[in-house]
Amino acid sequence: MTQYLIRRLLTAIPTLLAISFVIFAVLDLAPGDPTGNLPLTIKAEVREQIREALGFNDPFAIRYLKWLRQFFINEPLNIIEQVFDISIGDSENRLRITSWSSRGAPVIDLIIERTPQTLWVVGLAYLISIIIAIPVGVISAVKQYSIFDQVGTVVSIIGFSVPTFFTGLLFIIIFSVQLKWFPSIYDTNHKVTDWASFVVQVKQLIMPVTVLAFFQLAALARFTRSSMLDNLPMDYVRTVRAKGFKERYVVVTHVLRNSLIPVVTLIALGIPAIFGGAIITEQIFRVNGLGALLIIAIQSFDVPVVMTVTFIFAILIVAFNLVADIIYGILDPRIRYD
Repeated sequence: MTQYLIRRLLTAIPTLLAISFVIFAVLDLAPGDPTGNLPLTIKAEVREQIREALGFNDPFAIRYLKWLRQFFINEPLNIIEQVFDISIGDSENRLRITSWSSRGAPVIDLIIERTPQTLWVVGLAYLISIIIAIPVGVISAVKQYSIFDQVGTVVSIIGFSVPTFFTGLLFIIIFSVQLKWFPSIYDTNHKVTDWASFVVQVKQLIMPVTVLAFFQLAALARFTRSSMLDNLPMDYVRTVRAKGFKERYVVVTHVLRNSLIPVVTLIALGIPAIFGGAIITEQIFRVNGLGALLIIAIQSFDVPVVMTVTFIFAILIVAFNLVADIIYGILDPRIRYD
């Protein structure tokens, strides 16, 4: 397993470098200018000075190599200095990835500032969807064609077919405008200090979390059901039943464990994907998270922010793909990486 992990990590390095090059090249080819959102009264000479100061006029290779050094060397060194309260080298003159539209604020600091809000909404929604979807999929497979299975099928199809922007607007109209149960806008600055503030936090979380969880739950439940149905007729299941074990033990210990292998892939690869999918939901409920940061950066042609956030998504995909491979070996003893 150790050798396999080392090989995968070594393979991930050129993979991520290739991804970063493609993303940087696509953004470089995109039409836009860092001074495009500035007032028209600014003179052309001043605009050119701004482009020069931002490094926009440098050759493509120079800008790409600068970004690589800043992302893989300068930013990790800065994080280590902040965590351990130490100084490494010339930290004052160390170039960092800065935003073009946020008055030169470091991009990593913007991401760290927005991440807790995204984790509150997206992370909680994904956790709830996993907790509900797997039992629903298992019960639907065991009780195939029952009323529970048919209702679950209908609900899953609706949840997977209806886009989150429609569900979010529907929730706002019903539960916020008509019933006035929950706020339609998520207050990012709200802090939990006592029970009353905790209740307010829960109320503003309910709608965006429900919208995201409902969409993700539908896919996970159907996938779990399909995987369970593939394993229930297998010979090893009949053998375990012939030994006199209870049905619950057979389903949970043997069938579910083997059925979770493809489900784990969907869950692991869905963690980075749901961050991207939350962009729409964050815009609807005004959640000031990573999705909102990415949208603002795209609108203002803030290439450093778009490049960094997109590449972090790519890192998450590669990392959780590796995590899924490790979990395969835990779930199925037949899988070995020797």
